[in-house]
Amino acid sequence: MDNPNLPKVVDIPLQWQKRTGPGSMLIPSPHQVEALIRGVRKGRLVTVARMRQILAAQFMTATTCPLTTGIFVRIAAEAAEEDAQAGKSRITPYWRVVKEDGSLNPKFPGGAARQAERLRAEGHRIVPAKGRRPPRVAAL
Repeated sequence: MDNPNLPKVVDIPLQWQKRTGPGSMLIPSPHQVEALIRGVRKGRLVTVARMRQILAAQFMTATTCPLTTGIFVRIAAEAAEEDAQAGKSRITPYWRVVKEDGSLNPKFPGGAARQAERLRAEGHRIVPAKGRRPPRVAAL
C-alpha cells in the first residue's frame, strides 16, 4: 500500500483533459499544501490556482489536482484553528489564501467574516459583499 503522505504523479484523467490538456498531474500531500501556506508572509496573499502552479512546477507536472489541493487547504485551515484554540501562537496562516478573484472563502473556520477580520488586521482592505458577490480583497 502507498504511503498517503507522499505525493503522487498520475496521468490526467481523460474527462479532465478537455480543460487541462494531456500530461501528468500531481496529487499533493496535505503536508505540501500546508507548507506552501506557511510560506505566505504577512501582508501577502496566494490563490489556490497559484499554489497549484507552484506545486506542479516543483514536480514537473502539467497541473496539480484541484480537488485534493482545495480539500487540503480547508483541512489546514481547520487544523490551524484547532491549534489556535489550544493556545499555539504560530499557526498556519490559511486566511492568506483567497480565490482567484480575491474573494474570501466562506468554508474557512468562521467563514468569510473571520477571514476578513484576520486580513484587515494584516493591513488588507476588504470590499464588502454586494448582491451575490462575496466579500473580497481590494487588490491582489
